[in-house]
Amino acid sequence: MSERVISGSLEPEPSVVTIAHIIYILHGLSILVALVGSAFVIGAFLFSLPAIVAVILNYVYRGNARGTWLESHFRWQIRTFWFAMLWAALAFVFLFTVGLVLVLSIIGIPLALAPFGVLCVWIIYRVIRGWARLKDRRAMEF
Repeated sequence: MSERVISGSLEPEPSVVTIAHIIYILHGLSILVALVGSAFVIGAFLFSLPAIVAVILNYVYRGNARGTWLESHFRWQIRTFWFAMLWAALAFVFLFTVGLVLVLSIIGIPLALAPFGVLCVWIIYRVIRGWARLKDRRAMEF
C-alpha cells in the first residue's frame, strides 16, 4: 500500500508557516489544558477556545498555502478536527447503546469507555506527528 504525499513545488510564505505553527500550538495548548486540568482531551480539543481559534485559522489561511508543502498540514489539521468530531459522536452513540449494557458488568465499564481513550491517543498522536513534520519542513503523508 503506497502513501500519497502532497508536496507542492512552491515554497510557502514564512508568515503562513508561522500560522501553521500557531495552529499546532493552539491544538497542543487545548490538549495540555485537558491533561493538567479537569477536562477531557476530546472535549478540550473540540470545544475549547484555543481549539476553535485553531480551526478558524485553518480555514482562513489554508488558501495561502495552496500549491506548497504546507497545504498538506492545513488539510491534516482540518481533517484531525473533523474526524475527531465524527469519532467522538460515534463513541457517544456506542456509550449510550452498547456501553449501557456493558456498564452493568464490572469488566464492561472499561470496554464502554475504551473508544474515548483510543480517540484521545489518536488526537495527541496527530498533533505531535504533524507538528514534528512541520518543524522539519516536510509535507504530511496521507
